[in-house]
Amino acid sequence: MSNRTVTRADLAEAVYEQVGLSRNESSDLVEAVLDDISETLVSGDNVKISSFGSFSIREKGERIGRNPKTGVEVPISPRKVLVFRASHVLKDRINGADSGEASGNDGF
Repeated sequence: MSNRTVTRADLAEAVYEQVGLSRNESSDLVEAVLDDISETLVSGDNVKISSFGSFSIREKGERIGRNPKTGVEVPISPRKVLVFRASHVLKDRINGADSGEASGNDGF
């Protein structure tokens, strides 16, 4: 199993190779998609990508935490966290249930 991380440049290169846009257009397209996803999440809406998963923002309330080193209790302020929930299609693919597609090379 590879520990490789896919970057924006990798995504742009995949668009360039598979779609046929120029490298600059591919990079711009990847940036536009990521910007749209980010802006949608910032505005408080969910993002659902069919056969991939959904991104949402969850509000976490204030709570008391503990410093593991000293044991001192400290308040943890309320905040928003990004949550990703993988689709069943993606989960099955990761676990090899759909062997026809799981062995395919997506260029990543």
